Amino acid sequence: MRAVTVSARGAEPELVQLPKPEPGEGEIVVKVEYAALNPADWQTAGAVEPPADWQTAGAVEPPADGPTAPPAFPRVIGTDFAGRVDVVGPGDNRFRVGDAVFGLAVRPVHAGSYAEYVSVHQDGPVALVPEGLALRSAAVLPTAGTTADQILAAVRVPPGGTLLVVGAAGGVGSCLTRLAAARGVEVVAVVRGDERKRMGDLGAGITVDATTGSVTDAVRRACPEGVDGVADLVSDTEDGFARYAAHARPGSVAVATRRGAGLRALPGGVQSVAFRMKPTAAQLEALAAAAADGGLDMPFDAELPLEKAPDALAQNRAGGARGKTVFVLRGV
Repeated sequence: MRAVTVSARGAEPELVQLPKPEPGEGEIVVKVEYAALNPADWQTAGAVEPPADWQTAGAVEPPADGPTAPPAFPRVIGTDFAGRVDVVGPGDNRFRVGDAVFGLAVRPVHAGSYAEYVSVHQDGPVALVPEGLALRSAAVLPTAGTTADQILAAVRVPPGGTLLVVGAAGGVGSCLTRLAAARGVEVVAVVRGDERKRMGDLGAGITVDATTGSVTDAVRRACPEGVDGVADLVSDTEDGFARYAAHARPGSVAVATRRGAGLRALPGGVQSVAFRMKPTAAQLEALAAAAADGGLDMPFDAELPLEKAPDALAQNRAGGARGKTVFVLRGV
């Protein structure tokens, strides 16, 4: 099968041929039709040395009974996928051949989703795609939707409160903006470039362009008394995160999604949270139901063939994402 892999830590991603995975007991092999790009994909692939918390790299918290050794190479990149069950492993299984499914390729199997086939366990974060939801739309939900929903729960901003979202134009930020606005939260969206109309369509009340001046000054003008919560999807240093968290009112919560950013205690009684996603099948089912009903419309940035994945990863790493990028494998 075709797959995008890294051969060692720090190696460049490349398209290679690998054997098709064989399912173990309780597992399924999915023929992937769409794989979605997430920043965690290049963050994990580009690690020259294993981070101290390598098991949680990519903002995914591993299962309690997961492995304790770093992944072997070559390593297939990617987590999010949607496709159809191709093979069911031995033993009882809740899925059947031909089922339309979507989810995350995570440990303990974690073969990676940038491939024609992926092996996942039935008890992992994988769910059926409901009628009325296209596979492409399902593929972009797992990481962005789960992360956004769990961040919103972590910040605990009530209806009528304000939430500062830094990096709001990307997949997670767009989803978080949509979910927060639907719950009556006013979103202050920090983006790069003129995204006022698009962010407004997603439900943002205020949009700040980080390329046109001081973000700190702009947020203070918009919210002179501070905000009720902060979701920083961009900063990868404690100082960068602290600058945005300084807008939070005392007693509120500031969440950082990038590794190493949310580790330091914050002044003013603001609670710092270093976010790690905990995906579940139940949450995927809820997100898919919302998307099928039209309540969670994820914006798309690009649809590309799998061979374009290395270039797309580099472009995403450079910043400026506008929605989700998906790789198409159907028909190959």
